[in-house]
Amino acid sequence: MARPFRFGVQIHDLPRDGWSERVQRIEALGYSSVFCPDHFGVQWDPTVLITAAAAVTRQLKVGSLVYDVDYRHPVILAKAAAAVHLVSGGRHEFGIGAGWMQTDYEQAGMTYDRPGVRIERLAEALEIIRSMWTQERTSFTGKHYQIKEVAQAAKLPKGERPKILIGGGGPRVLRLAGRHADIVGINPSMHEGKITPQTAVDLVPERVQEKIEWVREGAQRAGRSFAEIELNSLVFVVAIADDVRGLRSALAKNTGMSESQVAACPIFLTGSPAEIREKLEKQREQSGISYIVIQGDDVDRIERFSEAVVRPLSGK
Repeated sequence: MARPFRFGVQIHDLPRDGWSERVQRIEALGYSSVFCPDHFGVQWDPTVLITAAAAVTRQLKVGSLVYDVDYRHPVILAKAAAAVHLVSGGRHEFGIGAGWMQTDYEQAGMTYDRPGVRIERLAEALEIIRSMWTQERTSFTGKHYQIKEVAQAAKLPKGERPKILIGGGGPRVLRLAGRHADIVGINPSMHEGKITPQTAVDLVPERVQEKIEWVREGAQRAGRSFAEIELNSLVFVVAIADDVRGLRSALAKNTGMSESQVAACPIFLTGSPAEIREKLEKQREQSGISYIVIQGDDVDRIERFSEAVVRPLSGK
């Protein structure tokens, strides 16, 4: 049986005046979640933004998409996530990743280690964070972190913890996600440390299937059921129009993809409302991706996408 559709919005900041109304409107439009990325550009701090969003909504999930493990110590991340979980009444979707944006590291004077090292740190951090959510004391000795009898992050209700979301594009991080995550973001590889016009090529349909198999492998090795994992996609471009041939042609030329590949690529949602809905239903059938997050910088786009796609597919 197919997993129900969910839709989220990613926002970098909110208006100083009327920020609470903006978040409440996202909830009223039927979106399941609001996310904030974690970068050093001109954006709000993700923990502050999602805590504020949780305080003025009732059902909206709030999350990071995603925390970079290198920007905060895992003990700090564990405590912050537990607090957001409590403040929100259990609505926190804790997104964490190995880091990818090289300019963040350079601007902050941090060492940009090779991907394997960053993924090692992520794996160790996950062990620490998960333990701190459930155990009265946590000790850990690894290659990157040494923790000695640190106290539980917070007194979470028995059996509760934030949902873990891990996004990635390569085999190591996606297998790790299969071991730990409740939600897995199927992303393009960011091995260049930046988004380029060719980034989207890594999400042609055959590559998407390969990435999902890496998640499945990780789950199987951990003794988990792959069916427990919700698959997520972050959309870069949304264009709702009856005629998008010009846009698809431009995207194809810019990315080196064919127009049919652009039409099928998860990070591009282009076409009429019916065409986009059909694409998402087919994508869910073929790949299992049911959790779609769009960019929230354009208020009109959020409104129109809700009317054309969110409400019809989620029944909200």
